[in-house]
Amino acid sequence: MPRATNAPASRARRKRRIKMAKGYRGNRSKLFRYAKESVNHGLVYAFRDRKAKKRAYRALWNIRLNAACRGLGLTYSQFINGLKRAQVALDRKILADLAVRDNGAFAKLVQLAKDSLKGAPAAA
Repeated sequence: MPRATNAPASRARRKRRIKMAKGYRGNRSKLFRYAKESVNHGLVYAFRDRKAKKRAYRALWNIRLNAACRGLGLTYSQFINGLKRAQVALDRKILADLAVRDNGAFAKLVQLAKDSLKGAPAAA
């Protein structure tokens, strides 16, 4: 008696993997062995880069904030310190968006940070 291979499920699994490799060049999109390697590698990159994207955006926001703050006479670190002392709870994403889209509101935040740096004693 031949062994049971569960051919329909195996074929479906292979077809699914080949379908995921659509758009890959050459054997990588046609042959299961190579498609499997390529798709697995792609999934690893996707997992890694979902984390890297968050880091990249935070770095971009910091760069934008620093540039906008320096135009108004403050450094990024002084700005963030001043906002913390003033107990402003806006995250860097929102602050960077304000810096790009609404200069007036951002200038008020910078002034608030400057005022809180002048008046308050050093935080522990």
